[in-house]
Amino acid sequence: MSRLPALLLLGTILLAASGAFAGDSDVYNRIEELHGDAAGFDRPLRQLVQAMRSGDAEAIAGLAEYPLTVKANGETYDVENAEDFVDNFDDLVTPQTRRAVGHQQYGDLFVNSDGVMLAGGAVWMGAVCEDDACEASHWAITAINN
Repeated sequence: MSRLPALLLLGTILLAASGAFAGDSDVYNRIEELHGDAAGFDRPLRQLVQAMRSGDAEAIAGLAEYPLTVKANGETYDVENAEDFVDNFDDLVTPQTRRAVGHQQYGDLFVNSDGVMLAGGAVWMGAVCEDDACEASHWAITAINN
């Protein structure tokens, strides 16, 4: 066997082992189809996962769209701004939610017309329009459900 086919075979095996096939492309395509800018979703998702792993309230707050609806402790809160979120972080985001979102895999995301669901509905992200014509948008946390 020449080196090129062997390297291609090894690369294919490594990609398959990493889960970089059907699940990831299916999720990507669904995001693109329903919300557009699937490529732009990657960075905020990675930032959120890392911030949840480390419990970085300020980073998570910076990824949210306000007012933000948070369901926690059997109550529903309308968090008005990032400062309010950070000040009440431990009451708004449970350790279980931080752990679940911190281990989120791209291929396991659920996508529908409401947005992208992480960790079985613990967090929702959506493409938020920046103007009435929605010519520009950004990805943000739109709901937290503990």
